[in-house]
Amino acid sequence: MDATADDLRPLDEQAFDARVELHRRELHLHCYRMLGSFEEAEDLVQEAFLRAWRGRDTYAGRSTVRAWLYRIATNACLDALDKRPRRPGPDGEITWLQPYPDELLEQLPDRREGPEDVALARETVELAFIAAIQHLPPLPRAVLVLRDVLDCSVRETARLLETTEASVNSALQRARAGLRTALPVDRREWQAGALTAAEQELLARYVECNERVDAAGVAALLHEDVRFSMPPHPGVWSGRDTVVRAWAEGGFGVDAFGSMRCVLTRANRQPAVAAYVRRPGEDSFAALAVDVLDVRDCLITEIVTFDAELFGLFGLPARLDDRAVTR
Repeated sequence: MDATADDLRPLDEQAFDARVELHRRELHLHCYRMLGSFEEAEDLVQEAFLRAWRGRDTYAGRSTVRAWLYRIATNACLDALDKRPRRPGPDGEITWLQPYPDELLEQLPDRREGPEDVALARETVELAFIAAIQHLPPLPRAVLVLRDVLDCSVRETARLLETTEASVNSALQRARAGLRTALPVDRREWQAGALTAAEQELLARYVECNERVDAAGVAALLHEDVRFSMPPHPGVWSGRDTVVRAWAEGGFGVDAFGSMRCVLTRANRQPAVAAYVRRPGEDSFAALAVDVLDVRDCLITEIVTFDAELFGLFGLPARLDDRAVTR
């Protein structure tokens, strides 16, 4: 995973922290893939660094610092999953799923010799992939991430997980089979690249219709088989009519709902829209939700909506006034 090794044992706590801190963002993304939760990944990175400090005397330079930290972080995730086993909901929803702001993905180190080009391939951070691998048992999930996402060799994966190469190969076969089952059919072939001009126009229309609180206008932008979910709330709504009906039942499109403003952002290498609502009688717009969108063939095929509590991850304010620039 890294070209050089060094010795951590002589370092004092401050120097040690500075050395391992270089790997924080990539380890955080690794833990996020393992757990599906941004906030839990933060806790696990801290746990990994604490374990590394306590076990620094066991580091003898036989592997790189980066590989050593990945081993510690992976095992910390496996321990956490063992203590708090979770299962997808009855519709396959991952209620603990959280988004990963693109702005933070840009903080990953530029390692020409490392696997970041693989690790940041769009399909390995999209919400559909993150949700799908949560269906896998913890060990096959770890093997899949190490082998197919981080591009570790069989030998290196076995060393990181302290198991045999035969066990790694067996777990990887199970993981790949499970991933094919868990992914929606239309997500088994991934589309790469930025949004086209037509898709950008679709996104602009989505914002415009939301700001007008125009349910019919939004409905016209949805694929007939669109999926909608709202982690951490249970349930998955499938089909345009079903999704729009659910929104109407929640009050969207009626006068009492209020007016809206939207801010464009990005999460998991996907377009996202942060929505603010001003209820009747209020003088500013309060954070409502972040919609992470999947756009294909100039239609929205999936919307995953997250609560306003996560606006802070995106550096977004809790309220907007009428003069706020929204895009």
